This record gives sequence, C-alpha cells and structure tokens, in this order.
Amino acid sequence: MANVSVYNMEGKEVGTLELNDAVFGVEVNEHLVHLAVVAQLANKRQGTQKAKTRSEVSGGGRKPWRQKGTGHARQGSTRSPQWKGGGVVFAPTPRDYTIRLNKKEKRAALKSALTSRVQDNKFIVVDELKFDEIKTKKFQGVMDSLKVNKALVVLADNDRNTVLSARNVADVKTAQVDSINVYDILKYNTVVATKAAVASIEEVYA
Repeated sequence: MANVSVYNMEGKEVGTLELNDAVFGVEVNEHLVHLAVVAQLANKRQGTQKAKTRSEVSGGGRKPWRQKGTGHARQGSTRSPQWKGGGVVFAPTPRDYTIRLNKKEKRAALKSALTSRVQDNKFIVVDELKFDEIKTKKFQGVMDSLKVNKALVVLADNDRNTVLSARNVADVKTAQVDSINVYDILKYNTVVATKAAVASIEEVYA
C-alpha cells in the first residue's frame, strides 16, 4: 500500500496516511481513461447546431437565366451553394453526441486517474480544510503553503466557507467525493484531498 504525507493548513507535515491499493494502487488503464475523458467532453455538447441546406433555404424556384446562349455557366437555382444566400453543402443538423460507458468502466477509469496522480506525487492529503469566514486570501495562503497551483480540491462535504473561499482563486476547483471525475483529475496539476475525503473515496470505490 502507498503511504502519503499528511499536511496541515500551514503546509507542515503532521503524519502519514496509508492509501487503499484497491483505489489508489490499481494498474493504470490509459485506454479507459481516454474513453472516459472523450465521453465526458462529448456529453457536454448541446448538439443544437443547425444550418440550412439548399432544400431548406427560401427562394430559388426559378432558373436565374435560360440554359443556353447567355455566355454564363448554366444555373438551376439562385439557392445553390455557390450563390450568395444559397444553402450550405453539408450543413450541420441537430444530433446527440452522447457516449455511454458502463459503471465498471467509469469506476476503473476513475481509479486509474487517481492512481496516476499518486504515482506522480501529485496527490496531497491535508488533515482538514476549515475556515472561520469566507476569505479568498486565507485559502490562497493555504495553497501557497502547500506549494500548489492549478489544483482540484476534494472535500468530504459541502463546507460553504471553504467552497466560497476557493471560488475566486484562479485555477482551483472544489469538488465533493460524489462529483469527482476523470477529466478534472487530469486537467488540474494536483489533487488536494482532506483525510475525510480520502476515507469517503475509499469507502465508495474500494
């Protein structure tokens, strides 16, 4: 089992924590991780883009000039794609971009992402994150003490003061255990999790 240091909010090491190999020590499956990221980004797409083809553009019912004898190329409609105001050749139409992964694939991808962060020493555990007031400066001070920038901060519960203190810090996102995902874990350089959050992750995904 992997051991990681536990830090306090001042950035001082206060102990160690043994991570569960069933979650943080699995074999990294890069293919599943890739699928999970592609699926998440695809599922964010609205799929509402639309443009009109030549059959949908109004007008163009009459030939603009006779077939022969004008010196121009023959034209059948002023709504052909080469005309101003004409239709689009391969116009986008509304569609569903959804990609579905089954539960086992999602769990395996998440475990792989967490394991990769532990292996790269980009997984930091803090004993707790508690703020008496909503203060961005204090939260930034904690990040500076941990020598972290661009971090995903994982909390065990929705601590309002912590969430609102972090909201205005650039390149920091807070998430609860039930809302973490592969894309965010990989997008941010470091994962910062409280001890309680680590325990919840192991309870849910082990």
